[in-house]
Amino acid sequence: MVVREWLRGGVDPERVERVAREAARLAAGREDGGDQGADTEVGEGDSGRPPADETLTVEPLEADNWLSMPVVVGERYLVKVTSRRNSLVHALFTAGRNLGAVSSGVEGFFEHHDDPAAMARHESEATRRIREAGVSAPRPVAAFEIDGLGVLVSEYLPDPTPLSAVSDERVRAFAPAAFGALARIHAAGLAHGDVQAENLLLSADELYVIDATNVRDDPRALASARAYDLASALATFAPRTGAREAVDCAREQYDDDDLLAAREFLPFVALRPDHEFDEVRVGGAVESAVDPGAEPSTAGPTVSPRAVAELDADDREDGTGSPRTDGA
Repeated sequence: MVVREWLRGGVDPERVERVAREAARLAAGREDGGDQGADTEVGEGDSGRPPADETLTVEPLEADNWLSMPVVVGERYLVKVTSRRNSLVHALFTAGRNLGAVSSGVEGFFEHHDDPAAMARHESEATRRIREAGVSAPRPVAAFEIDGLGVLVSEYLPDPTPLSAVSDERVRAFAPAAFGALARIHAAGLAHGDVQAENLLLSADELYVIDATNVRDDPRALASARAYDLASALATFAPRTGAREAVDCAREQYDDDDLLAAREFLPFVALRPDHEFDEVRVGGAVESAVDPGAEPSTAGPTVSPRAVAELDADDREDGTGSPRTDGA
């Protein structure tokens, strides 16, 4: 319990509440067209500003979140407060995930931002881009640095329920929507990086995607991350819907090359403690769907041939004949 609390940030709850109130006040000012102090560094109770509304309720959100301290303010905003300790934990998680990727045969594709405010700004921007892709996600309002803490303010979804907490029947009903949302994210040139049941929420009978993580803005990294995303989605749904049904849902959105690339990432996904699935059964369902007579593959993770062709085209446009590393 002590280790868990240390990992979660170790910030005094009263300080978190004060910062959350200040962030909610600044966010409300931005939405109302008044205070434009968003995305800037401010001190707690910055002089010259009206005080935060002490009548607003501030309730910690019960969530298994290691990278921030989420609270709900006035049932209007979700405020995620990130400390330097949270940033350190994120760096450790990122290093571990990249090590897993390298040991699986590909270059690490996760990225860490060095300070809490940068983490908040990244999540705000990633969520904005996901929404622009036509995917339901909580509306980001603003990102701040307040009193040395990174703070992200977004709309609060009423009665949010992760897919992990609903019946198999409900999971099965929303599986097509989840794979459709993931495909739209990928079609927009993005990757999520942390697809799991806790990051797929139901609110008012609508599916929302939350908590996109940091993926390097590089074509090869994004290609690997998208295959990893699809593998993670299969690992998320297969235990609840059955492996074949999960693969069938994926095939509605992805071609065989994408599925084969995702299959190669299943051993990597299986290393994560937040995914419990039958790797052999899911891999077999992919192979059976793509080619019933195919021999099981023992190769390391790859990107799909289509993605490789796109990368080769980028290299030719670059005029160097070598892989581009500038993220263009």
